[in-house]
Amino acid sequence: MNRDFLQPKMLEGELKLSHKYYDFGVTVSTHEIVFHKPHVNYHIKYSDLISIMPFVIKGKPYSEENRKKDRTELISLKASTDTFKLHVRNAVMHNRSGVTKLGMMQFVFPIHSGLLKIIAEYSGLSQIQ
Repeated sequence: MNRDFLQPKMLEGELKLSHKYYDFGVTVSTHEIVFHKPHVNYHIKYSDLISIMPFVIKGKPYSEENRKKDRTELISLKASTDTFKLHVRNAVMHNRSGVTKLGMMQFVFPIHSGLLKIIAEYSGLSQIQ
């Protein structure tokens, strides 16, 4: 695990599960999801979550920090079946400079199936095929 992860200081709800790897992490509570990157956390409340959709990565591994024009946050990705695109109304960014409210955003992030089940249980999202 990377030493540069910030501890989520404002986690809402009861902590259910947290996975941290070297370059990213995911924490899930009964009220929100927190995506961790070194030096920054993104807090997404379930009430602001619009959709979660599978995301297919084609070709070589992909890595991009932030595309400001369309406000999409991408994490280092390798071809995987557990990568999802999250559309959110609002998110809160917590970094070493403080807390910043963000507007509508998209996140592309690997989410383990166990975490996805917890998110589905507490977010109220249902699967449409």
